[in-house]
Amino acid sequence: MPQRIRKLIGTVLLLLLVVVWALSAMALAQGRVTELGWFLQLVCYVLLGALWIIPGGLLIRWMERPDRNV
Repeated sequence: MPQRIRKLIGTVLLLLLVVVWALSAMALAQGRVTELGWFLQLVCYVLLGALWIIPGGLLIRWMERPDRNV
């Protein structure tokens, strides 16, 4: 698959990832996290806000992979 197509697909998937992750994190934070103590709330908010970087980084790595020379 050419890099140009991978970037198009990856951009759409990255936008979907951010939207789905944000909505899921908000739902989880409103439901369960508010019942925890302040320190555990802080840890949960930091993790929910930062863990999307892992799948996003893998997706960006896939997008930036060079084309195969055929």
